[in-house]
Amino acid sequence: MPFEPGNIVVLKSGGMQMTVAEVGEDGVQCLWLGEEGDLFRETLPQAVLELVPPIGPEDEDIDEDEDDDEDSDEEDEDGEAASARRQVA
Repeated sequence: MPFEPGNIVVLKSGGMQMTVAEVGEDGVQCLWLGEEGDLFRETLPQAVLELVPPIGPEDEDIDEDEDDDEDSDEEDEDGEAASARRQVA
């Protein structure tokens, strides 16, 4: 599996996400921040790493938009849609 500088990787066994800094014959040089903000740099064998899939616009959390849609579809006791009440007010 070819790694490139800038890729985000993680150990196959789990752990923190790391950024690929350099790829060489000896392994993949990775950078990551520890829990207290310390910067770590380590060369790891390619066999122990896997790519983290990039997050695209289609993967972003869209709960806010879904909440807006739910509000407009709600009906009160008289069967009036919330959006109709907003237009009148």
